[in-house]
Amino acid sequence: MDFLKIRYTPMNRRRRIYEGKAKVLYEGPEPGTLIQHFKDDATAFNAKKHEVIDGKGVLNNRISEYIFTKLNEIGVPTHFIRRLNMREQLIREVEIIPLEVVVRNVAAGSLSTRLGIEEGTQLPRSIIEFYYKNDALNDPMVSEEHITAFGWATPQEIDDIMALAIRVNDFLTGLFLGIGIRLVDFKMETGRLWEGDMMRIVVADEISPDSCRLWDVKSSDKLDKDRFRRDMGGLVEAYSEVARRLGILGESENPARGDSPRLVE
Repeated sequence: MDFLKIRYTPMNRRRRIYEGKAKVLYEGPEPGTLIQHFKDDATAFNAKKHEVIDGKGVLNNRISEYIFTKLNEIGVPTHFIRRLNMREQLIREVEIIPLEVVVRNVAAGSLSTRLGIEEGTQLPRSIIEFYYKNDALNDPMVSEEHITAFGWATPQEIDDIMALAIRVNDFLTGLFLGIGIRLVDFKMETGRLWEGDMMRIVVADEISPDSCRLWDVKSSDKLDKDRFRRDMGGLVEAYSEVARRLGILGESENPARGDSPRLVE
């Protein structure tokens, strides 16, 4: 199928499939596709804290597009097809596995709190954690035993997910280090992509400053959603800085002002 020639349908004429805290999924133009719309909503602590921050959705769309395109290029399977406009992407429809996969390189956030490790401590090796996606239960941490016992994923799927997580972590660590950013940790979601009778696990959802902890290498300034969680302010400015360093936002552009980020050649 030539996804580049698919006709675009305005948002108000599309059927809404699902709405989450930061994104809306609409019916896609072809069977097996969806349109992923990025909202400006910022949430934390399972949506107990909520604000609308102008320009956030635009930045997350562009940064996630950039990362997923690069992952596709190096052979990491994802649901991403292409960006449609400032806030929307065309994606493949997948069966989402109800697990958040968190890869930690540096102690921060709940790991520091849970184990009493000072934030910023380099971990002996990267740690992969699983959390059950359930807002009512505040996304509890679970073990591989829980995952297989309750049928959320098979042992083989867990192996595939962990292999993907390691590959994505290796890629992101190098990508961000090259632009002076330390990848502290990130959250990844996966899904089952069915192609006829064949199924494979792919990276889904988004990878952006909403789902990564990103610290400036020199100053340790936070360039991620912790700025919102911890009432630090400057969230759009931090996300814009990440986009500028990745080369996808012009030096003078600011999505919060309504500027249109353009792809930098």
